[in-house]
Amino acid sequence: MSLKGLLSPPISAWLLSRERLMRRRARAERARRARGGPHRIHYFHQPDDPYSVLAACLLPELARCFAVEIVPHVVGAPDADAAPERERLVAWSRRDAALLARRHGLDFADPGRQPPAAALGEATARLVAAIEAGTFVATAADLTRTAWAAAGSPQDAPGARDDDIDAPRRRGEAPDVAAHLAASAALRRRLGHYLGATFHLDGEWYWGLDRLPHLERRLQDLGVARPGQGGLPLVPDVDREGTLIARHPGPIEFWFSLRSPYSAIAAPRIVQLAKRAGVPLRLRGLLPMVMRGLPVPRIKRAYIAADAAREAHVRGIPFGRLVDPVGRPVERGLAVMHHAERAGLGEAFLLSFMRGTWAEGIDAGSDRGLRTIAERAGLAWSDCRDALEDDDWRPEAERNRVALFERGLWGVPAFAVGATAVWGQDRIWAVADALEAGAPPAERP
Repeated sequence: MSLKGLLSPPISAWLLSRERLMRRRARAERARRARGGPHRIHYFHQPDDPYSVLAACLLPELARCFAVEIVPHVVGAPDADAAPERERLVAWSRRDAALLARRHGLDFADPGRQPPAAALGEATARLVAAIEAGTFVATAADLTRTAWAAAGSPQDAPGARDDDIDAPRRRGEAPDVAAHLAASAALRRRLGHYLGATFHLDGEWYWGLDRLPHLERRLQDLGVARPGQGGLPLVPDVDREGTLIARHPGPIEFWFSLRSPYSAIAAPRIVQLAKRAGVPLRLRGLLPMVMRGLPVPRIKRAYIAADAAREAHVRGIPFGRLVDPVGRPVERGLAVMHHAERAGLGEAFLLSFMRGTWAEGIDAGSDRGLRTIAERAGLAWSDCRDALEDDDWRPEAERNRVALFERGLWGVPAFAVGATAVWGQDRIWAVADALEAGAPPAERP
C-alpha cells in the first residue's frame, strides 16, 4: 500500500469525526463571544430554485423560534460543473420540492416548468430591495412565489429562457441587482458552497429543509431558543422500526455507486426497510459520475464529505475512516458484486464493501482488502478471483444507468417502488410511504 493509502484512513477519520466537528463549533462560539454580537446565519436564496421557495417559507419560523440574526443573500444558479445534467436536475427539483411541500404542509406545487425570465427578473429585484429594506425574512416566500405563479403563463417573453435569472443583468438593467448577485455568489464560494436554499452558521452548512433539523439542534445547543416558541414545523426523517405492512409487493429498486458516500449511508437502511416490509430489493450498481466523465468540483466534494459524515453520525452509521474507492476499486467491487448477486449474496457483499471502504479504511483495490470484504460476506475468494476476470458487470452497469434515466433520475442513491421514484438517502421515508400506500405499478416507456 502507498504512503497515501496508509495515512488516508486515520486522517480522514479525524477530519470527518464528530469530535473535530464539535471542537470547531466550540472555537467558533468562543470567537463569537470575543467579538460580541448575535449568532449570525447567512442564508443564500435562489429564486428559480424550488427548494429556496420551501426554505423561505420557514425563515419567519426560524426567526421566531431562535434569537439569531438572519443575513439573506440572493444568488443565481450553481455553476455547470457543480450541477451536471442541469435539465434533469431542474425538472427533478420541482417534483421533489412538491413532494417535500406535501410532507411538511408548505405551499408549493410543481407547475411543470421554470418561472419565465421577466417574472423571475422582477422577483429578483424585489428580493434584493427587500434585503435593503430589512423585510426579506417576512416577504421572501411571497415574493418568490410570484415568479413561480407566472410559470403557468402560456408564453415567456420573446427569446427568453425559463431559467434565465441573469437576463436583467445582460440587458443592462438594475445594476444594483447585478452587483448584489455577484457579491453573493462570491461570498457563497468563499464560505464553501455552490447551491441555493443554503444556511451557513460559523463554518457549517445546512442545505434546504432536509438539513434544517441539524441547524435547529445546533441552535438549541447554543442556548438561543426563544422560550415558549416550540420548534420548526418539520416532520422528522427517522427510519421506521418494527414490521412495515406493505401493500405494494415491491421490488424496491436501489441505484447506488460504490464511490458514493450517500449510497454508503443509504445501503444498510434500505436493506433493513426491505426486510421489515418483506419485499425484494433489486440492487442496481452504477459507475461513479467522475468515472462517467462528469465533473465533481472540489468545493462540492468538500461539502459532500462533511455533510455525509454529519448524516452518518445522526443516523448511527459508522463512517469516516475511508479509502476512496474511485477507479480500480470500484470496478473490482462491481465485478464481485455481479458474482455475489448470482450467488444470492449481493446485499451482504454490498454492505461489507460499503462498511469496509467508508468506515474501516479497507483498500478494495488490493487483493487483501477485497478478499476481506468478500469473505466476510460469505463469498469464496477463488470464485471472486474468477469474477474479476469477467466484464459482464459493465453492460449491466450501463443498463442500470439507462433505467435510472428512464425514471427521470440521474444521481445516486436513488430508489423506486412502482410509480414512485426518488433520489437521495433522505428520501427513504418516501419509499416506505409508497410501500404502505400500495402505489400503482410504474409506467414503462
